[in-house]
Amino acid sequence: MSKKRGIAAERELLHLLWAKGYAVARVAGSGSVPEPSCDLLAGNGKKRYAIECKTSRKEKKYITAEQIQEFEKFAKRFGLEPIVAIKFIRKGWFFIPPKKLDKTGKSYAISLDDAMKRDIKLI
Repeated sequence: MSKKRGIAAERELLHLLWAKGYAVARVAGSGSVPEPSCDLLAGNGKKRYAIECKTSRKEKKYITAEQIQEFEKFAKRFGLEPIVAIKFIRKGWFFIPPKKLDKTGKSYAISLDDAMKRDIKLI
């Protein structure tokens, strides 16, 4: 994902979640420092999430195991539930807990079909 497209996706999701009653903060520069981080922090008074945003034009999205492990480490330390938010272009956003991603050797992956089945409804 290009940096520009990634930032646009993060901002789009921020506005969607805000409109659905969540307080949302974008973590500018996530991924550019050595410490684990996430893209968005979101909460609605009942639930609090660390969100890692991804987009895909393909029917399957791959994420490195290292990135997922570091993301989960951040969420645990912060006391947040980790969620991978994946926007399949022209299909919409899906919210997948990392434990529901498929392990594929050195990566994790999720297909559009599986995302439709494993999605938890945030919005």
